[in-house]
Amino acid sequence: MSGTRHLLYLHGFRSSPRSFKARVVQQRMAAAGRAGDLICPQLPPSPKAAMDLVLTLVERHAAQGENALAIVGSSLGGFYATWLAERFGCRAALINPAVDPLQDLDQHVGVTTAWHTGEPFEFKREYIDELAALKVGTITRPERYFLLAATGDEVLDYRDMVAHYRGAHQHVIQGSDHAVSEFEQYVDEVLAFCLGDHQQGGAGSDPAR
Repeated sequence: MSGTRHLLYLHGFRSSPRSFKARVVQQRMAAAGRAGDLICPQLPPSPKAAMDLVLTLVERHAAQGENALAIVGSSLGGFYATWLAERFGCRAALINPAVDPLQDLDQHVGVTTAWHTGEPFEFKREYIDELAALKVGTITRPERYFLLAATGDEVLDYRDMVAHYRGAHQHVIQGSDHAVSEFEQYVDEVLAFCLGDHQQGGAGSDPAR
Protein backbone atom coordinates (compact mmCIF):
# COMPACT_ATOMS: atom_id res chain seq x y z
CA MET A 1 0.00 0.00 0.00
CA SER A 2 1.54 3.25 -1.11
CA GLY A 3 0.69 6.92 -1.23
CA THR A 4 -1.04 9.19 1.26
CA ARG A 5 -4.60 8.38 0.36
CA HIS A 6 -7.06 8.17 3.25
CA LEU A 7 -9.34 5.15 3.48
CA LEU A 8 -12.96 5.52 4.51
CA TYR A 9 -14.70 2.33 5.71
CA LEU A 10 -18.51 2.35 5.78
CA HIS A 11 -20.34 -0.44 7.60
CA GLY A 12 -23.75 -1.84 6.76
CA PHE A 13 -27.24 -1.56 8.23
CA ARG A 14 -27.37 -2.32 11.98
CA SER A 15 -23.60 -2.78 11.94
CA SER A 16 -20.68 -0.80 13.35
CA PRO A 17 -16.90 -0.27 13.22
CA ARG A 18 -16.76 -3.39 15.41
CA SER A 19 -17.89 -5.64 12.56
CA PHE A 20 -15.60 -8.45 11.45
CA LYS A 21 -14.71 -6.87 8.10
CA ALA A 22 -14.11 -3.45 9.66
CA ARG A 23 -11.77 -4.99 12.22
CA VAL A 24 -9.87 -6.89 9.52
CA VAL A 25 -9.37 -3.61 7.63
CA GLN A 26 -8.31 -1.86 10.84
CA GLN A 27 -5.76 -4.58 11.56
CA ARG A 28 -4.30 -4.49 8.04
CA MET A 29 -4.01 -0.70 8.09
CA ALA A 30 -2.33 -0.80 11.49
CA ALA A 31 0.10 -3.49 10.31
CA ALA A 32 1.03 -1.26 7.38
CA GLY A 33 1.66 1.66 9.73
CA ARG A 34 -1.35 3.49 8.33
CA ALA A 35 -3.87 3.33 11.17
CA GLY A 36 -4.04 7.11 11.13
CA ASP A 37 -5.16 7.09 7.49
CA LEU A 38 -8.32 5.10 8.25
CA ILE A 39 -11.65 6.84 8.81
CA CYS A 40 -14.18 4.36 10.22
CA PRO A 41 -17.18 6.11 11.80
CA GLN A 42 -20.27 4.77 13.50
CA LEU A 43 -23.00 5.78 11.07
CA PRO A 44 -26.33 7.08 12.42
CA PRO A 45 -29.55 5.41 11.20
CA SER A 46 -30.57 8.44 9.12
CA PRO A 47 -28.95 8.21 5.65
CA LYS A 48 -28.82 12.00 5.42
CA ALA A 49 -27.22 12.31 8.85
CA ALA A 50 -24.81 9.51 7.95
CA MET A 51 -23.62 11.29 4.82
CA ASP A 52 -23.45 14.65 6.59
CA LEU A 53 -21.19 13.02 9.20
CA VAL A 54 -18.99 11.40 6.55
CA LEU A 55 -18.64 14.63 4.58
CA THR A 56 -17.59 16.43 7.77
CA LEU A 57 -15.03 13.76 8.61
CA VAL A 58 -13.64 13.67 5.08
CA GLU A 59 -13.30 17.46 5.04
CA ARG A 60 -11.63 17.39 8.46
CA HIS A 61 -9.04 14.91 7.18
CA ALA A 62 -8.54 16.98 4.01
CA ALA A 63 -9.35 13.78 2.17
CA GLN A 64 -11.46 15.07 -0.68
CA GLY A 65 -10.66 14.26 -4.27
CA GLU A 66 -9.70 11.39 -6.49
CA ASN A 67 -6.18 10.96 -5.15
CA ALA A 68 -6.84 11.80 -1.52
CA LEU A 69 -9.61 9.35 -0.63
CA ALA A 70 -10.68 5.78 -1.29
CA ILE A 71 -13.73 4.07 0.15
CA VAL A 72 -14.63 0.55 1.24
CA GLY A 73 -18.34 -0.01 1.74
CA SER A 74 -20.14 -3.14 2.91
CA SER A 75 -23.82 -3.81 2.16
CA LEU A 76 -25.65 -0.51 2.84
CA GLY A 77 -22.21 1.02 3.23
CA GLY A 78 -21.59 0.04 -0.39
CA PHE A 79 -24.67 2.01 -1.43
CA TYR A 80 -23.32 5.02 0.46
CA ALA A 81 -19.83 4.49 -0.96
CA THR A 82 -21.19 4.64 -4.50
CA TRP A 83 -22.85 8.00 -3.90
CA LEU A 84 -19.66 9.34 -2.34
CA ALA A 85 -17.42 7.95 -5.10
CA GLU A 86 -19.56 9.71 -7.70
CA ARG A 87 -19.38 12.91 -5.66
CA PHE A 88 -15.60 12.87 -5.13
CA GLY A 89 -14.48 10.96 -8.22
CA CYS A 90 -12.49 8.55 -6.05
CA ARG A 91 -11.95 4.79 -5.96
CA ALA A 92 -14.43 2.58 -4.12
CA ALA A 93 -14.39 -1.10 -3.19
CA LEU A 94 -17.85 -2.52 -2.61
CA ILE A 95 -18.46 -5.70 -0.61
CA ASN A 96 -21.85 -7.29 -1.30
CA PRO A 97 -23.26 -3.78 -1.79
CA ALA A 98 -26.93 -2.90 -1.56
CA VAL A 99 -27.83 -1.72 -5.06
CA ASP A 100 -31.36 -0.55 -4.28
CA PRO A 101 -31.97 -0.73 -0.51
CA LEU A 102 -35.24 1.20 -0.52
CA GLN A 103 -37.49 -1.86 -0.67
CA ASP A 104 -35.24 -4.05 1.46
CA LEU A 105 -35.12 -1.53 4.28
CA ASP A 106 -38.80 -0.62 4.03
CA GLN A 107 -39.54 -3.76 6.04
CA HIS A 108 -37.21 -2.53 8.80
CA VAL A 109 -39.09 0.72 9.42
CA GLY A 110 -39.68 0.93 13.16
CA VAL A 111 -37.55 0.01 16.15
CA THR A 112 -34.77 -2.51 15.59
CA THR A 113 -31.49 -3.30 17.33
CA ALA A 114 -27.80 -2.84 16.57
CA TRP A 115 -25.92 -6.07 15.87
CA HIS A 116 -22.94 -5.55 18.14
CA THR A 117 -24.50 -3.83 21.14
CA GLY A 118 -28.11 -4.98 21.10
CA GLU A 119 -29.14 -1.37 21.63
CA PRO A 120 -32.47 -0.38 20.09
CA PHE A 121 -32.73 2.35 17.50
CA GLU A 122 -35.49 3.63 15.26
CA PHE A 123 -35.36 3.43 11.48
CA LYS A 124 -37.89 6.07 10.49
CA ARG A 125 -40.18 6.12 7.46
CA GLU A 126 -38.58 9.33 6.18
CA TYR A 127 -35.23 7.54 5.96
CA ILE A 128 -36.54 5.74 2.88
CA ASP A 129 -36.86 9.08 1.10
CA GLU A 130 -33.36 9.98 2.28
CA LEU A 131 -32.07 6.76 0.71
CA ALA A 132 -33.84 7.60 -2.55
CA ALA A 133 -31.99 10.92 -2.68
CA LEU A 134 -28.66 9.05 -2.57
CA LYS A 135 -29.43 6.48 -5.26
CA VAL A 136 -27.02 6.38 -8.20
CA GLY A 137 -28.88 5.13 -11.26
CA THR A 138 -25.81 4.47 -13.40
CA ILE A 139 -22.21 4.69 -12.28
CA THR A 140 -19.74 6.79 -14.22
CA ARG A 141 -16.11 5.77 -14.79
CA PRO A 142 -16.67 2.15 -13.73
CA GLU A 143 -12.91 1.55 -13.73
CA ARG A 144 -12.69 3.30 -10.36
CA TYR A 145 -14.92 0.65 -8.75
CA PHE A 146 -14.02 -2.79 -7.40
CA LEU A 147 -16.87 -5.20 -6.66
CA LEU A 148 -16.45 -8.14 -4.30
CA ALA A 149 -19.68 -10.13 -4.49
CA ALA A 150 -20.65 -13.58 -3.19
CA THR A 151 -22.99 -15.90 -5.04
CA GLY A 152 -24.00 -17.31 -1.66
CA ASP A 153 -25.19 -13.95 -0.30
CA GLU A 154 -28.37 -14.83 1.60
CA VAL A 155 -29.53 -11.21 1.91
CA LEU A 156 -28.87 -9.60 -1.49
CA ASP A 157 -28.72 -10.98 -5.04
CA TYR A 158 -25.17 -10.85 -6.38
CA ARG A 159 -26.52 -10.67 -9.95
CA ASP A 160 -27.95 -7.23 -9.24
CA MET A 161 -24.49 -6.14 -8.07
CA VAL A 162 -22.73 -7.53 -11.15
CA ALA A 163 -25.20 -5.76 -13.43
CA HIS A 164 -25.12 -2.43 -11.58
CA TYR A 165 -21.30 -2.31 -11.55
CA ARG A 166 -20.86 -3.56 -15.11
CA GLY A 167 -17.47 -2.56 -16.47
CA ALA A 168 -15.92 -2.37 -13.00
CA HIS A 169 -13.20 -4.68 -11.76
CA GLN A 170 -15.22 -7.58 -10.33
CA HIS A 171 -14.36 -10.55 -8.16
CA VAL A 172 -17.33 -12.86 -7.75
CA ILE A 173 -16.84 -15.41 -4.98
CA GLN A 174 -18.48 -18.75 -5.59
CA GLY A 175 -20.46 -19.44 -2.43
CA SER A 176 -19.58 -17.58 0.78
CA ASP A 177 -22.30 -15.43 2.42
CA HIS A 178 -23.47 -11.85 2.91
CA ALA A 179 -20.89 -11.20 5.60
CA VAL A 180 -18.05 -12.69 3.48
CA SER A 181 -16.97 -14.71 6.51
CA GLU A 182 -13.60 -15.46 4.92
CA PHE A 183 -12.89 -11.77 4.23
CA GLU A 184 -9.31 -12.14 5.48
CA GLN A 185 -8.63 -13.95 2.19
CA TYR A 186 -9.73 -10.92 0.17
CA VAL A 187 -8.78 -7.86 2.24
CA ASP A 188 -5.36 -7.45 0.63
CA GLU A 189 -6.97 -7.41 -2.82
CA VAL A 190 -9.46 -4.79 -1.65
CA LEU A 191 -6.80 -2.57 -0.09
CA ALA A 192 -4.45 -2.92 -3.05
CA PHE A 193 -7.19 -1.61 -5.32
CA CYS A 194 -8.02 1.27 -2.99
CA LEU A 195 -4.59 2.33 -1.81
CA GLY A 196 -1.98 0.81 -4.10
CA ASP A 197 -0.93 1.25 -7.67
CA HIS A 198 -3.44 -1.32 -8.87
CA GLN A 199 -4.33 -1.04 -12.54
CA GLN A 200 -8.10 -1.05 -12.53
CA GLY A 201 -9.63 -3.78 -14.66
CA GLY A 202 -12.34 -1.81 -16.41
CA ALA A 203 -14.60 -3.40 -18.98
CA GLY A 204 -12.11 -6.14 -19.77
CA SER A 205 -12.13 -7.64 -16.26
CA ASP A 206 -13.61 -11.07 -15.73
CA PRO A 207 -16.83 -10.76 -13.71
CA ALA A 208 -16.69 -14.44 -12.74
CA ARG A 209 -13.07 -14.49 -11.61
